[in-house]
Order: sequence, then C-alpha cells, then structure tokens
Amino acid sequence: MSTTKDKILKKIKQALVTKVPVPFLTNANNAELFQPSIKELEIEFAEHFTGLQGKFSFCANNHELTAQLLQLIAARKWKKIFCKEVVICDLLKENGFDQSFSTDIASCDVSITGCEYLVARTGSMILSSAAVSGRTTSVYAPIHICLAKTNQLVYSIDQALLGITEKYGTNMPSMISLATGPSRTADIEKTLVVGVHGPKEVFCFLTDD
Repeated sequence: MSTTKDKILKKIKQALVTKVPVPFLTNANNAELFQPSIKELEIEFAEHFTGLQGKFSFCANNHELTAQLLQLIAARKWKKIFCKEVVICDLLKENGFDQSFSTDIASCDVSITGCEYLVARTGSMILSSAAVSGRTTSVYAPIHICLAKTNQLVYSIDQALLGITEKYGTNMPSMISLATGPSRTADIEKTLVVGVHGPKEVFCFLTDD
C-alpha cells in the first residue's frame, strides 16, 4: 500500500517540476491581433458605444459641450450633479454653468467625470481612480456622464493600457476599470436587466481638441 502511495507522490512531484510548453507567444511586439478599420476612431467608437445602449454626443468645442450639457440637465430636471474634478467644474462654470455641484454621491442625480481613454474597437471607456477622482464616482451614481477629448481616442485596449503605463510609470492608479455602456446583466432567466450594479444610463460627450 505504501509503495503505491509513494509512486503516486513521485509522479505528482515530477508533474509539478515538469515545464509545460506554452502555446502562445510571449513577445509583446508581435503584430496587432485586431487590425484597425478604415473608419475614423470617432465614428468607430460612436457606433460601438451607442450599439451598447450608450448615448453619444460630439461637440466642436467647450462652449458647445456646455450648451449641450445645460440642455440635457434642463430636459432631465437634474438638480443634484456630482463632480469632484476641478478642471471639469471650472470648465463648465467658465462657459455659463451656474449650478452648484452636489457633494453627496449617494443622493445625486448624475455624476460627471473625465476618463483616461476611449477604446474605439469596443466602445469602452477606460477609467481610473486618478482620472475620475476616486473609485466610486462613475459607479454609484444612477447616471454617468463622461467627458473626453478626441486625443484620448485609441483603437484597442492594449494601446490604452500602454498609454496609462507611460503616463503613470511606477505610480499607477489603485483602480483601472473598463466601462462598456450601462451596467447590465442577464443572469436571471437570461433576461437583460440594465442598471443592476452600476449606472443605468451612460453618456459620453466627445469634444474636438
């Protein structure tokens, strides 16, 4: 009995120290897996983002951005607008936004944030705790508005991650997330439900830089 057990243990040890051939290339400098389409990145992103129930708007400049935001806020009758990013708050106020910003994300109507990048191939927003003033700003609010510039558009996720690595170096944000449209799940009887564990509506305002 002990001999059989010893043989089994010996085989297990051999299996643990035996290197398994890796079938994938480890060289990060290989060719792109997904080749960019001939469409402009703005169009590519807008198509994928809206296809995932996101609401997209292109603005020629900051004045047009603020005008569109004011129209949206008035139409939706939002009173409690959460935004902690000084650059965005100052930008909106400089262009005629005269409401005060809410300081309580738990009871706000909508949150406004920036982002790190927009990924055209998937219609996704790359967010980080550094770019959106914390981990919760883009998640807890029932509606999320993301403001971005055209120079933040990249084609693929790996390009976005490379850009973040080059930007922050060894001082990486504690949270980097990929947001692709409103929160949704089909776990219950395969019925799609929107807004279960995150915002039920997501807007992206893209401004030409």
